Amino acid sequence: MSRRFLLSALILLMSVTLVLTGCGAKKEPKEALQSAAATALKMDSYVSESQIKITDLKLDVSSSPEMGAVYSMLKDAELNLTQVYQKDPMQTEASLEVKLTGDFSTTITLQFVMTKDKVYVKIPSIPFLPLPETAVGKFLEFDLKELAESSGEEFNPDLLDTDKTQKMVAEIANAILSEYDSKKFMKDVNPKDIELPEGFKAKQVIQFYVTNDTAKEAITILLNEALPKVLDIVAKDEYRQMLQLTPEDIEEAKKEFGEINQDEFQKDLDEMQKYLKINTFNVNTAIDKDNYPSYQEMNMDLEFSDPDTADKVKLGLQMKSRFTSINEKPKFNIGIPKDTITMDDFEQEMNSFGY
Repeated sequence: MSRRFLLSALILLMSVTLVLTGCGAKKEPKEALQSAAATALKMDSYVSESQIKITDLKLDVSSSPEMGAVYSMLKDAELNLTQVYQKDPMQTEASLEVKLTGDFSTTITLQFVMTKDKVYVKIPSIPFLPLPETAVGKFLEFDLKELAESSGEEFNPDLLDTDKTQKMVAEIANAILSEYDSKKFMKDVNPKDIELPEGFKAKQVIQFYVTNDTAKEAITILLNEALPKVLDIVAKDEYRQMLQLTPEDIEEAKKEFGEINQDEFQKDLDEMQKYLKINTFNVNTAIDKDNYPSYQEMNMDLEFSDPDTADKVKLGLQMKSRFTSINEKPKFNIGIPKDTITMDDFEQEMNSFGY
């Protein structure tokens, strides 16, 4: 089993914990977290603001000098995402701001709009990637049904069925969370001990955390106990069809998990602990007075040392996300775009521009 696979498993574990955060009255942490998905189902509209920021990045990669340019660009990089969502009729819009530093220092803003049958992407102005002025600022329009048919596939409206998606996520979250020992991986946190948004009052703050000592156990639980349950959930007809998977796809995935050599797997985890150090990994969820998980923050500080190449990487990452205007009438800033361009027309513009 490769190091890349183990790192991917750890990243997956860190990702799913963002789904495992929840709400409820002042409850035992695990019970509160298990009610998360049920409460999320009640969000028929909201505004969300998220930020991902690289807080620390150190590279010592003598075997790969070209990584220096990547380091310069990513150090202190920041992503800011604002989203307005409405469940019925389905409409969502998002604005993504990408801030890069170093020699490529720039800010790129991307805007998206989605309805039940169309997606619109605003063609951005990118300093180091000149685009036709006649196209910049317009929204590239995609008809999802036509897009599927042009690819020889049948458009599946279930892919945008938020009820089914939320229900599936709820089941997956509960299945994964149920496998983790509350005393080892979860705890209550005093709201005064974390930096909450101004004016936000938390009824309860719960932390899911993984330490260097529990990383091996956390990954073992994820792969051996939690993910097989996730496959059983995905195998349900309503979800399998929504994800456009066949029964054979599910069986093949189960077979691969069943063929993992546990002795080798544990040896690989022991090896992983020699080159991967978790200084910090936690996800804090703040529950508001209405029992919504309205604020989340993830703090991560990892060090990676490759024993074969002596390369070293240190990465610090912080992610914050806040939900406001829950179940209020949404105010869309972009709306349904009028100044649009088709993919065919955009390709013609690009061809005439020399691409």
